[in-house]
Amino acid sequence: MNKYLLEIGTEELAYKFIPSAMEQLKTEFTKALEENEIKFADIKIYATPRRLTVLIEDLPEKQEDVLKTVKGPIATVAYDENGNLTKAALGFANKNNIAPENLFKQDNYVWAKIEQKGKNTKDILKEIAPAIILKLKGTHFMRWADLDIKFQRPIRWIVSLFNNEVIEFEIANVKASNKSRGHRFSKTEVEISNPDSYLAILEDANVIADVEKRKAEIVKLATAKAKEINADIVIDDELLNEVTFITEWPIPVICSFEEKYLQIPEKVCVTVMAVHQRYFPLYKDGKLLNKFITISNFVGDTFDNIKAGNERVVRARLEDAIFFVNEDTQKPLVAYLEDLKGVTFQKGFGSVYDKTQRICTLSKTIAKELNAPIADVERTALLCKADLVTKLVFEFTELQGYIGADYALRSGESKEVSEGIKEHYFPLNAESEVASNIEGQIVGIADKIDTVVTVFADGKKISGSQDPLGVRRATLGILKTVLQKGLDINLTELLKQTIELLPVEVQDKTALFNTVKEFFEQRLIILLSDKYKHDVLEACISEKDVLSNLKDFINRLNIVSNIIKKDNYAQFHEGVNRIIRIIKNEKEFGTINTALLNNQSEKNLWDVASVINENELSYEALEEKLTNIVPYISEFFENVLVMDKDEAIKQNRINMLNAIKQKFAVIADFSKIVF
Repeated sequence: MNKYLLEIGTEELAYKFIPSAMEQLKTEFTKALEENEIKFADIKIYATPRRLTVLIEDLPEKQEDVLKTVKGPIATVAYDENGNLTKAALGFANKNNIAPENLFKQDNYVWAKIEQKGKNTKDILKEIAPAIILKLKGTHFMRWADLDIKFQRPIRWIVSLFNNEVIEFEIANVKASNKSRGHRFSKTEVEISNPDSYLAILEDANVIADVEKRKAEIVKLATAKAKEINADIVIDDELLNEVTFITEWPIPVICSFEEKYLQIPEKVCVTVMAVHQRYFPLYKDGKLLNKFITISNFVGDTFDNIKAGNERVVRARLEDAIFFVNEDTQKPLVAYLEDLKGVTFQKGFGSVYDKTQRICTLSKTIAKELNAPIADVERTALLCKADLVTKLVFEFTELQGYIGADYALRSGESKEVSEGIKEHYFPLNAESEVASNIEGQIVGIADKIDTVVTVFADGKKISGSQDPLGVRRATLGILKTVLQKGLDINLTELLKQTIELLPVEVQDKTALFNTVKEFFEQRLIILLSDKYKHDVLEACISEKDVLSNLKDFINRLNIVSNIIKKDNYAQFHEGVNRIIRIIKNEKEFGTINTALLNNQSEKNLWDVASVINENELSYEALEEKLTNIVPYISEFFENVLVMDKDEAIKQNRINMLNAIKQKFAVIADFSKIVF
């Protein structure tokens, strides 16, 4: 079968754009080929900083021929009184390029069978390839020369091959050909004979075009290089991806810096190396070494200049860091609290110092609720933001919390307080871990809930493109911490207290509470949607204050998830939902008068239902008893007319059904379950 190769050669692309471009290319080519009814076996995407490549396998020579049946005018219009074709019918035949005698009549209409010849695959590729290239989207797109088109970086060459034949087109004055380019320091131009030879030819020109192969090569080479000096390398996935997308021919180079810089908090050294400079730190016996590996994108035998240049850069950064540490640690961490009064948290909502006081109050409430060590929690809350006004955090803002933890230990604070200061920011993102110690968990929840309530109180909107102060992340962080650590926290009451602590007058506290509560519930559904069905989540959250007891919510989710898997759930579902359907529009309910139960089936139902005390049973026991009354519910609806002519009997039956409904509702609103 046939293969098509497309390579877009550019100047160095921004590394963050490359994964997005790869995904877009695969999606758009898949869509375009399917729309054109061109079958294919696979679409492979390759990329380096200087190229984006598409390889499509097992393409046909052309589209399949298609025989279409096309509907024409109604017969009364297509034929005159003598049975001859009218101008309308002849026009229809001419429009579809068929002889009039080939028209046929069916279902009182004129029809035509049209054979549509399949287009050549090469012609289709010639049309869709340039369109897809120019359709790519991303940030910081640019124009160059006097061209009107925009792309992430200037396009310098294009390879377009159908087997060994060039599919010609032109973009930005660059004509497609079979000529590619190797590494900047290797072969400047190479000829691609056919798609199958592409990877091998480029590798011979010092370019590993396959992203996964290049990534694996970086890990292998860097690990081997570290072993040469008996060191260990920790491969961070995010750093590995970044380095993969900024190199075509990765070669590891070991560099070093003076040991004195190891006095700096380890997190600072690692951040300078890994985040700022894209180096891989090296360790021995779990301790950071004054050595690192840089991945050079170089072809040659001498790396002295590369080594010296990288060492010079990292030395300058670390020199700044050690200066800031020495300056900051001339006074204890607690001494920085006063400076927080000069830092605005959010306009109209006081300073960061004011926020810290609110965090202290909320943290104390939570600590009492959880019977946690109040003194450590309060101290953690008091100091949790102090490092924001240090020189080191001003320079390395991403290290807030980590610096505070280090400075806390240097100031004589306990290990628990130090860890709490660091971890109160956790989880840092959707994938990272939650705080491990109780101080960090409690202060983190207090900090985040204050932020969330403040944003909503300020009237800010949370939308797809807007998330002021990271409200979504903060809310998910609270929920993940409570759920993963099994904390018995009443978030409903905590929200109310947070609103009361706001430094501004809130006109409608109830409305604010309801808005924030609904937002939490939405985030809760999103957080748990991977584990539980959406309708089960809705059923268990409906008409329940789930935020007051998340443990109870999870318990009910598990119970309902098990119920709907049982063989008898069809009867269970129908039974409870017949009750819900009957009384859903009724607003007033009263007590049940057993004297008015005049039908044996309703007596039987109430006899078995009335003895169920739903508030004293475990959910498992309640579910078992409710399952047992389902046959009685079926019998009731078979033999009893709820809407009796006697108003008293009718209302009594509605009251009874409502009482039974409430027993089911203790577990969930089963009307939300899709079955």
